Amino acid sequence: MKEAQVFLSAKDICKAFGPTRALVDVNIEIARGEVHGLIGENGSGKSTFSSIAAGAQTKDSGDFYIDGELYSPKNMTDAQNHGVSMIVQEMGTIPTISVASNIFAGRLEEFTKFGIVNFKEINRRANEILQQIGAADIKAETMTYRLNFEDRKIVEIARAMVCDPQLLIVDETTTALAHKGRTILYRLIEKMKEENKCVIFISHDLDELMSVCNVVTVLRDGHIIDTLFGEDITLQSMRRLMVGRDMADNYFRSDYEGSYSDEVVLEADNVTYGIVEKLNLQLHRGEILGLGGLSACGMHELGYILFGIAKTLTGKVVNRITGKEITSPIVATANKMAYISKERDKEGIILNATIRDNITVPSFDLLSGPMGFISTKNEEKLAEEQIKVMSIKCRNSRQRVSELSGGNKQKVVFAKWLARDCDVFILDCPTRGIDIGVKAAMYQLIYELKKQGKGVIMISEELPELIGMSDRIVLMKDGKITKEIARDKSVTEQTVIDYII
Repeated sequence: MKEAQVFLSAKDICKAFGPTRALVDVNIEIARGEVHGLIGENGSGKSTFSSIAAGAQTKDSGDFYIDGELYSPKNMTDAQNHGVSMIVQEMGTIPTISVASNIFAGRLEEFTKFGIVNFKEINRRANEILQQIGAADIKAETMTYRLNFEDRKIVEIARAMVCDPQLLIVDETTTALAHKGRTILYRLIEKMKEENKCVIFISHDLDELMSVCNVVTVLRDGHIIDTLFGEDITLQSMRRLMVGRDMADNYFRSDYEGSYSDEVVLEADNVTYGIVEKLNLQLHRGEILGLGGLSACGMHELGYILFGIAKTLTGKVVNRITGKEITSPIVATANKMAYISKERDKEGIILNATIRDNITVPSFDLLSGPMGFISTKNEEKLAEEQIKVMSIKCRNSRQRVSELSGGNKQKVVFAKWLARDCDVFILDCPTRGIDIGVKAAMYQLIYELKKQGKGVIMISEELPELIGMSDRIVLMKDGKITKEIARDKSVTEQTVIDYII
């Protein structure tokens, strides 16, 4: 590769967070016309590297160069001015301001004269950018809190394109996008490539990496392990380099009996809410029941219904173990039910709280002694037990959850329900946004729950996951069940697709 083609160079970049070395002497080059994938297990350093390159964090040592010139961004706006934009992994919009203000956040002084902000011009430019990226249906004047989760992410994409970047960094953004958002993003990436610009693309979806990237660099524990080009980018090579060992192509459960008890542990009877209409469903003891379909088919709403988050217009949900009707999350929790949300950081954990607090909150009633007093010692003991069981990588139980990698955050979510020894688990996209190593551990955990006689409902947008893990798959479309498929070796993605589209 000729030096003249290189846009961004990183030389001996190091970064540490306390005793944790997040990046160790990282050297990498991002060339023009390149979609450069960064992969690695959670905590490998890929997001840390990208956030430093985009001005969101500072490096401890080493140097960046853009077109051969020293580059040290003071903040993300400064990075944008140097041609580097980033779409962050977590939600990056401010809900209480307009779409236009979010798009030009940090740049409003460009529209200010004599202390007066020209909002008419801001709105005009924002609408122009939204139209350019293919999101003209989102209006600049709209308050951001009125948008759904995906459209807010599209606003972040628009913000990244404000300064016509030479390098676009996409940090696990596709996990928050459905068909509309992914189409917009993939089109932008292809356009960047055609215009001899460059993209850093971070994703846990290895199939997606293979289809999008022409170069892939693998990180492990803060170190660059290898860089793959062209035909060398294979599932097996990426998995091996990421985890340091060969992994079997199929890391789902290997049995095909699909056996479970006749005993029903949870039942939805004629439930209606949102798109879901007069639906009936039964979950059995020792069963992994997969719920699948397109993102808007109603399966996520059904998860809300089953845990009592959504109030049904018709019908009811009953925990058949206790005989109690599930009318709220409080009732569900009291009846040893667990719910893991698709929106982990918004609904599954308290980011600014400690690991200990997150794990113990659902179990306060079990921890409280006489007069309702909760022993700190008992809290600590319960948290430490679950940190060990789930192999959560952390300094100690008092570390804030916001400091953990995505996979370790998800382990905390599971840990809080395992600590309560729940009988029914409702899992909405439980492996979303986590690496293959943690995914394999999660699949093993879900299978162990089955073997313990727990009832598991697994809502998933990933067909291989549904086919690979479920005893029974219930497929949905437009709020209704279209097909039920029993576990069998002959079931393929094509078998499923016909009933969800």
